[in-house]
Amino acid sequence: MSTLDFTTGENPDIDPGVTIGYRHADDADPTVIGDDARIRRGTIVYADVRAGDNLVTGHDALIREDTVLGDDVVVGTKSVIDGTTVIGSDVSLQTGVYVPTHSDIGNNVFVGPNAVLTNDPYPIRQERDMVGPTIEDGASIGANATILPGVTVGEDAFVAAGAVVTEDVPPDTLARGVPATHHSLPEPLDGPNLLA
Repeated sequence: MSTLDFTTGENPDIDPGVTIGYRHADDADPTVIGDDARIRRGTIVYADVRAGDNLVTGHDALIREDTVLGDDVVVGTKSVIDGTTVIGSDVSLQTGVYVPTHSDIGNNVFVGPNAVLTNDPYPIRQERDMVGPTIEDGASIGANATILPGVTVGEDAFVAAGAVVTEDVPPDTLARGVPATHHSLPEPLDGPNLLA
């Protein structure tokens, strides 16, 4: 474990081979991690990160600077949070999830394996401000789904596996297909995520 500038709450369980407080700038603030963290080998957490209680990472996760995480957040193996992002409480980012800068993820959100959120509408073709998606409380994103820049996935909405979401998804709506179209939630998907 790299002993850089950070503090943890009570009962941390941190594997060898973890870097916490990776300094990206001379004036970076220390990393702060709450109680009962479980951080696995290969994880890198930059300076200027604030995480609540019960943070759990898989192996080789990356959490970049200016990220704020609530309580009970899982950042799966090889997932990347590219910084300047707010993530609520009771959130599960499964293996291989990519969260770009300027994203906002609410509470009680599930993001399935290898889902990709994006923040650049015209990659390397035009100079644009980066704006990531907003994933509202209770939303669920299926495996391998792609959410385009600036899109809002509404409260308790469900994005099906493999969907490409190009426009806002209303609350309590199923988005499926390429490009995703909107449908009523079928009965098995109606109701809150069971993460909290």
